[in-house]
Amino acid sequence: MKIIKNITIGLSLLISSQLVFSAQPSTTLASVNPEADRMALQNFFKKRFPDAELADYVNGIYAVDADSRAQWEELESFPPYEFDVEEGERLFKTAFANGKGYADCFENGGVGIRQNFPYWNKEAGTVKTLEQEINECRESNGEKPLKWGKGPIAQVSAYMAWTSRDNVFDIKIPEGDDGALAAYLEGKKFFYTKRGQLNLSCANCHLQGSNVRIRADLAGPALGHTSHFPVFRSKWGELGTLHRRYKGCHKDSRSKPLDMQHETFRNLEYFQTYMSNGLVVNGPGSRK
Repeated sequence: MKIIKNITIGLSLLISSQLVFSAQPSTTLASVNPEADRMALQNFFKKRFPDAELADYVNGIYAVDADSRAQWEELESFPPYEFDVEEGERLFKTAFANGKGYADCFENGGVGIRQNFPYWNKEAGTVKTLEQEINECRESNGEKPLKWGKGPIAQVSAYMAWTSRDNVFDIKIPEGDDGALAAYLEGKKFFYTKRGQLNLSCANCHLQGSNVRIRADLAGPALGHTSHFPVFRSKWGELGTLHRRYKGCHKDSRSKPLDMQHETFRNLEYFQTYMSNGLVVNGPGSRK
């Protein structure tokens, strides 16, 4: 009976996901409709988890699994990222050798702007992420770039996210800009494309597989996925960036991982964060 039940659940999830998967990327920009994609994703999760509040998806798996949430709420009583935020603030406010600092590189002095990233930079013809611009700020002021993934770059990013908490994501795809639309489409394709020895896509784990156990873990929903980064993971024992998680996911699926801040990963972040428009910044976060 358990096998039959599992098959029934699997078929139900496959059928209920058709709304999302029918919007898979085509080969022409003219057919791309980001807002339709975003609404399809939201509607998928509304049907999948009818008791979950839409705004709560910034909390990942803890929005849909009560047992996991109880453990997480205890952990958040003494946030493991607290010292990283403090160190990030110290680093952010420490002047470079030329007397300038991060505040000179960003709008509003770098405070309360996390919800604007990533964004399409028309002049550069590419998607720009927050961590990318942190390093560009350093290099433009004669400083060496920080290593991607963890350490100081994650701490500075965490502090900037902390100053932006509860600000609403509103990622733009400029109207009539084919470059921006193409970047979004490439991110969407990557999300839905199967790869690696395990023949898995991001969607396999974070749409059909959300709140389904993978060994000892429950995969989180795709909605709100980027809202709580950087993240302190118990598995890592430290703070890490979104692209560190991307790289780790692809290693876990036995795919050849791309370098952090690779254009493909930046496009993926652009697509995923656009899907979270209307939700709020909730970083940094803590996860298993």
